[in-house]
Amino acid sequence: MTLAQYLQNYDPVGSPVLSTCLAAVPIVVLLYLLALHPVRRSDGSLHLGIAAHWAALASLIAAFVMAWWVFKMPAPTAAMSMVYGGLTGLFPIGWIVVSAMFLYTITLVSGTFETVKDSVARLSDDRRIQAILIAFSFGAFVEGAAGFGTPVAISGALMVGLGFRPRDAAILCLIANTAPVAYGALGTPITTLGSVTGIDPVVLGRMAARQLPFFSLIVPVWMTAVQVRMAGGNWRDVWAVWPALLVGGGSFAVTQFVVGSYMDYHLVDIAGGVVSMAAVALLCKVWKPSPCHKDEGGRMKDEKGDNRQSAIGNGKSPSTLFAWLPWAILVVLVFLWGYGPVKARLNAVPGAVPEWRVDHVQDTVFRTPPVVAAKSPEKAVYKFEWVSTAGTAIFISAIVAGLICRLRPGQWRLAVARTSSRVAMPLLTIVLILAMGFVTKYSGMDAVLGLAFTKTGVLYPFFSAM
Repeated sequence: MTLAQYLQNYDPVGSPVLSTCLAAVPIVVLLYLLALHPVRRSDGSLHLGIAAHWAALASLIAAFVMAWWVFKMPAPTAAMSMVYGGLTGLFPIGWIVVSAMFLYTITLVSGTFETVKDSVARLSDDRRIQAILIAFSFGAFVEGAAGFGTPVAISGALMVGLGFRPRDAAILCLIANTAPVAYGALGTPITTLGSVTGIDPVVLGRMAARQLPFFSLIVPVWMTAVQVRMAGGNWRDVWAVWPALLVGGGSFAVTQFVVGSYMDYHLVDIAGGVVSMAAVALLCKVWKPSPCHKDEGGRMKDEKGDNRQSAIGNGKSPSTLFAWLPWAILVVLVFLWGYGPVKARLNAVPGAVPEWRVDHVQDTVFRTPPVVAAKSPEKAVYKFEWVSTAGTAIFISAIVAGLICRLRPGQWRLAVARTSSRVAMPLLTIVLILAMGFVTKYSGMDAVLGLAFTKTGVLYPFFSAM
């Protein structure tokens, strides 16, 4: 049976303004429910925003209705776009989050994470410095080694273990990740841009190295300003850690410029992250910040729960080197998994990359002018790269960590149970959000918003990021 082609229409109601407003409905629904919808708690108090998975579900329903009713997308095509997005949310994105949380939980139940926390606290017990070290410097290193959400998942897990609120840790990691993400996993974005534009990626890498260092100096300041604001502080609390901000951001910026301009753009983030971590650690040996006056020495209040307990430790405190060993293994494996020749070899394993041609979408949905020069089909092939994905490297690291820490059967069961309970709702949210995103993509709603933003003139750089 030959399926009818779906040609994306970027003005389905004959009014560019109204079409843009209708295309924005799923995003507006999501943001309203997350941040503005009033909800009354059981104690009678009122707060804004509903649970993320319910907001994502409502947004997905809105996207489906808009795609089918307004943009005239066939229901089977909209449904399969939704399935395709949900699968992408589960794997590889969700797999990275699950694996990172599993590794963190293993170090928690073994008791080694307490030693990791103590070693970081010995450098500085100030939450601002810890965020610079982990979210910015360590996160940049992981971005360079793996990318694709891995630095936020791993750095976020570390920060939660140190006592940061989960939401705060996620926000800080996402802000910090804006500094290294342009080079990504071993320069993948630069390499891809070169293949798309036909420009030598080495030239692109050099140009990026001349532009990004300015932002690398700004990002740590921005991250810390957000952090102290969430803790009730002000700009004086940001200024109090200016040496760490200058050393952390400055050392990364200089390394970014030197490596990107004169060496190998593939190694920019890895080298920058290592240099930045070392520089901040050395600074902490000779300098201590003044405390954040609003929040107990600059430390955000710890989350209640088991962040401080060594769970079912093995009876004695491990050495610092031993406690960091699982994370060192993680870094090595993630780096190897992201290295081109190794990744190609892993993908060459029989059955390592099964593919699924998404029916009703592949060779059915077409982008049209003015988004493209001529009618062109959208690709919709789901690749299950279960061997070479970064999530598998993290999962193997977790298994090796558990074996090294000699977890007992009861501890393994606890690690699995605790990980499952913690990632269930976040994983559902990821699936729903990706499903919504794929419906808006294949229906053409995202292109409608993009075309509208091109009309914003000098403000386009701001809106294009949205």
